[in-house]
Amino acid sequence: MALLLDCAEEKNCQHEPCPMTSFIGLLSGKWAIPIIYRLIVLSEPVRFGDLLRAAAPITQKELTKQLRLFEQRGLVTRTVYPEIPPRVEYQITPLGLTLQKALAPLADWMQEYGHQLRQ
Repeated sequence: MALLLDCAEEKNCQHEPCPMTSFIGLLSGKWAIPIIYRLIVLSEPVRFGDLLRAAAPITQKELTKQLRLFEQRGLVTRTVYPEIPPRVEYQITPLGLTLQKALAPLADWMQEYGHQLRQ
């Protein structure tokens, strides 16, 4: 909010990169926000299969792709346990958890106004 006010008051703001462009790049893709939001809400290690079921109808390939991207960016940790069959768990990092402040108002808005959106 402060950034919006600062930009509104400054004439040079149009020359600054838009922070929303970077944010959308971070969480782009149909499944990015639902996956990261699920990990934030659970805030504990989650098995791959459980995430796959929770984000249905996402494909295994798309979930893997998104989780790897989150891991590269430091939002999620991946732990592989040397078992047969292998067990893999994902957990939100402290950095990823800070996204809760940004995503919670979006979820609240959707609950309050989503029914008014045109199909």
